[in-house]
Amino acid sequence: MNRVYLLGGLRSHIGVRYGIFKTVRPEVLGGAIVKALCEKYEIQGPDALLCGNAVGPGGNMGRLLALEGGLPESVPALTIDLQCASGLAAIHMAALGVMTGEWDVVFAGGAESASLQPRRIYPENDERSRLRNPEFTTAQFIPGEYGDDAMLLGAERAAKRAGISRKEADEAALLSQQRAKEVQEKGLLSDVILPLFGSTRDEAIRKRMSEKLLARAPRVTDFPEGILTAANTCTINDGAAFVAVASERWLRKQGLTPSAEIKGLKLYASDPKVPPLSADEAVASLLKEKGLSYTDIYDFEYNEAFAVISAHFRKKHPEVADRLNRWGGALAYGHPYGVSGAEIMIHLMKILETEGGHLGVAAIPAAGAVAEAILISRVDSEEWKGKGEKKISLAFPFIPEAVQ
Repeated sequence: MNRVYLLGGLRSHIGVRYGIFKTVRPEVLGGAIVKALCEKYEIQGPDALLCGNAVGPGGNMGRLLALEGGLPESVPALTIDLQCASGLAAIHMAALGVMTGEWDVVFAGGAESASLQPRRIYPENDERSRLRNPEFTTAQFIPGEYGDDAMLLGAERAAKRAGISRKEADEAALLSQQRAKEVQEKGLLSDVILPLFGSTRDEAIRKRMSEKLLARAPRVTDFPEGILTAANTCTINDGAAFVAVASERWLRKQGLTPSAEIKGLKLYASDPKVPPLSADEAVASLLKEKGLSYTDIYDFEYNEAFAVISAHFRKKHPEVADRLNRWGGALAYGHPYGVSGAEIMIHLMKILETEGGHLGVAAIPAAGAVAEAILISRVDSEEWKGKGEKKISLAFPFIPEAVQ
């Protein structure tokens, strides 16, 4: 089996629904990212493109995105829908393709537009049209539950099962916002964020978030003794992000130094009634499989669509509590469904590079409690034996004219 590496990645700013990207189709936004990836690493085209998308219009959006991005017509592309974990599933599948030798370099990630999310209608001969409003935006994830609030109810049940209080959830949300604010002010992610269509910042970061504002935030469900509010639940977002997954053979031929090596992959499923808990269960399974403990990991990037996820981690793993989402998470940046897997992987690579950490894990729970977890290790450029590797510019002089 071939060793699998992450060369690097790029993402857009994350917009809020009906914000900066409200009129930009996801394939156009994602196409700009893959075009920039090609230019940054001087790649004519990858062997394949895998695109996560959860709320688009359907069809093979990945192929449309590849063509919008100017990739050669010979590059095959497909679209993956594992809901919130779609982007990480795309990386997982890309890694398997490189591992088996089918591909040498693959672009994997996702594109999403909640602003342009179409509404669907169950036909009259579908019993669900009579059990609920026939018009819907959220697919059915488990038997017996039909509402668009399925994920919210799953998070409330997870909080109750894990014994997470609103105070603990609010504390997790505030910490995420504070960390993301500091990262934004220092520009720590500026070399992996591509300004597009006039975007200048991640719109969901709330610089004035405080305990008082968290305490005033309205609840978002009618769940008995529920703890979810508009402030400890992520926003609804638009964005795009892709990483380049590559073989050692290809990297050395191109004279490129990778950012990280993929060391482990885990697709995991558990109790569908409490999907947020599946992320940490997936990570526990992956670490056990690799003979590692939580203390061996420098950074855990969990997609915290709900504060329940991060509050649960800190309560369950106090010895490594500060290692979760070191630069903030989805409670601050937002959660553009099919994009988030590639987004947190890009953040993870940057954190390991900037802070000198060795091992990191990216994990996402998805609807129906199917989770993805990927273990990576930072590649030390001094130890990378290839000589004369290309020096990649971290600036963006190559922003396509159409998006300036």
